[in-house]
Amino acid sequence: MRSQALRADLLMLITAMIWGSAFVAQRLGMDSIGPFLYTGLRFALACLALLPVLALLQRRQQRPAAPLNRNLLAGGVVMGLALSLGINLQQVGLLFTTVTNSGFITGLYVIVVPILGLLIGQRSSAGIWLGASLAVIGMFLLSVGEGFTVASGDWLQLAGAFVWGIHVLLVGFFASRHDPLRLAFIQFATCAVISLLLAGIFETATLDGILQAAPAILYGGLFGVAVGFTLQVVAQQHAIASHAAIILSLEAVFAAIAGALLLGEVLALRGYLGCALMFGGMLLAQLWPKPLPGQLSGTIANADAGRR
Repeated sequence: MRSQALRADLLMLITAMIWGSAFVAQRLGMDSIGPFLYTGLRFALACLALLPVLALLQRRQQRPAAPLNRNLLAGGVVMGLALSLGINLQQVGLLFTTVTNSGFITGLYVIVVPILGLLIGQRSSAGIWLGASLAVIGMFLLSVGEGFTVASGDWLQLAGAFVWGIHVLLVGFFASRHDPLRLAFIQFATCAVISLLLAGIFETATLDGILQAAPAILYGGLFGVAVGFTLQVVAQQHAIASHAAIILSLEAVFAAIAGALLLGEVLALRGYLGCALMFGGMLLAQLWPKPLPGQLSGTIANADAGRR
């Protein structure tokens, strides 16, 4: 059992590294093509990559797959709508902020989820509110510049964090009722279709631009979405939910490291302090003892699959 838990933790750490570094691919991909086209192409690629995985798992089960039904399709589409809004807010926001800021502000979904849970009658522990307070202070230090101005990209990332929170709750609801891999495929396909439609309306694409963005599309689609999601699903077969949420939230740290190493992004001291407070708030919200039997950390860990 200990070896299985260690293996799960290692796989989730690799997943966090992939997701964190995928922020760089998301930023570089827009050097040649628009944000909607980049998102559409990488999620379409992820769908293609998941097809053989679904076929392999079905073959191992040695039984016919359950037919697609209305509830499964509806759940996947609803999740895909939220995913489309969240990922495109994140993608467009990256045009106006740094990879480091984007990674940490997006990571606020870990705290946003239990706060949104209050709207559906789920109480939160003191740790949630202490963590949220630290995260808000940290975001202020990271994002608010001289004259109390905030980059427009940071506002988009913050809006995206709330959408990710809604997405987490949706996935937590539907994944307990349907096959998660098939749900993921449907939501990825929904996101791909919506993003490509938006690209057709608002962007002008060229074959040369797509070819120049191909490395970022390949990394973002195959690793950021398809591989990252698959590793998470495999890992959480033997993972404690609260540990999973903490390890996966390390994507914010890896995004900052990748931004510094690959894009030369440098933060001032107050920015590093803000990142530390935000990350500390995330950990506090997850580690604080929860008196209620329904733990939202389990929902976070199980539902974050499909965000990257």
